[in-house]
Amino acid sequence: MKKESGEEHSGIEIGVYTLADLEPDPHTGKTISARQRLEEIIEAAKIADAAGLDVFGVGEHHRLDYAVSAPSVVLAAISQVTKRIKLTSATTILNTVDPVRLFEEFATLDLLSKGRAEIMAGRGAFKESFPLFGFVVNDDHQLFEENLALLMKLNEQEKISWKGRYRAALQEAEIAPRPMQKSLPIWVGVGGSLESAKRAGRLGAGLALAILGGEPKGYKPLVAAYREAGKHAGYAAFDLKVAVTGHAFIGKTTEEAKDQFYPYHANYWEYLNLQQGRTRQISRAEFDRLAEPDTSLFVGNSQDIIEKILKQYELFGHQRFMAQMDIGGMPFKYVAQNIERLAVEIAPIVRRETKK
Repeated sequence: MKKESGEEHSGIEIGVYTLADLEPDPHTGKTISARQRLEEIIEAAKIADAAGLDVFGVGEHHRLDYAVSAPSVVLAAISQVTKRIKLTSATTILNTVDPVRLFEEFATLDLLSKGRAEIMAGRGAFKESFPLFGFVVNDDHQLFEENLALLMKLNEQEKISWKGRYRAALQEAEIAPRPMQKSLPIWVGVGGSLESAKRAGRLGAGLALAILGGEPKGYKPLVAAYREAGKHAGYAAFDLKVAVTGHAFIGKTTEEAKDQFYPYHANYWEYLNLQQGRTRQISRAEFDRLAEPDTSLFVGNSQDIIEKILKQYELFGHQRFMAQMDIGGMPFKYVAQNIERLAVEIAPIVRRETKK
């Protein structure tokens, strides 16, 4: 929704998200059940909320090697055991979901959570949801564009008339319930697509950058294009919010963090590559390069992570940072330790240094 007034903030928001992958622990070879994974995700959210983090996100996949296919259901459960943390999908696969149903589910979540629901929409890394829900993979881009435009309209109007290509037309349809918030915060997850960044700006959605490899400075043109498209569409700078997401692991020392995280990081990417038909392993030397100060992997002691977040803040001036920590079969004890360190040792300093 377009605004003309600016607003001060108390520093960037800090949060965590999970994709709920189910992989064997590389040290033990054991894989936990989907039930245990869900219980651990809820516990992680409780820890993040109690420790004072700002956002908790849950991803969506439709495969047996992931535990969450219905983020709104998991987030609704989390809403009942947390008090203040914002709750978002991370991401909703928008190409293969009915935008009306999606909006109604998250409006319900917003009511249950007393105004804490958000949607992060993306195209997803896999294609299983297309045949599962009766869509054609070749329509990927057109489906996403149409569904995103409809979702943004649903967020603005109680009744809507609309006609598109991929779903039944709407004629003065009542969209219920309405959220507790005036409108749901909606973000678009973007990997490296310039056009996707521009689309988010034109629609006034937030831009969530998934920076999982390479040097962050390569994403600066996407942020610039997003803000320029939003400005041209009539949105105020305050409306055009940017989030940075990435993998993170925080240890007592830099070397401890690298030693502990490498097996899980390598395991995660090996499984992800196999899922997409590729055979590739990440060597320790390659991992160490990925974790250097000017790259995108947030691995090190608390000071290392602070410096890396602030360097990216200089590049993007973003409003939110979200870390994915629980990957590759990582035991929950490490996840809990990381959330505590992020909340207690890192978030207060980053908020202070980015306060405006």
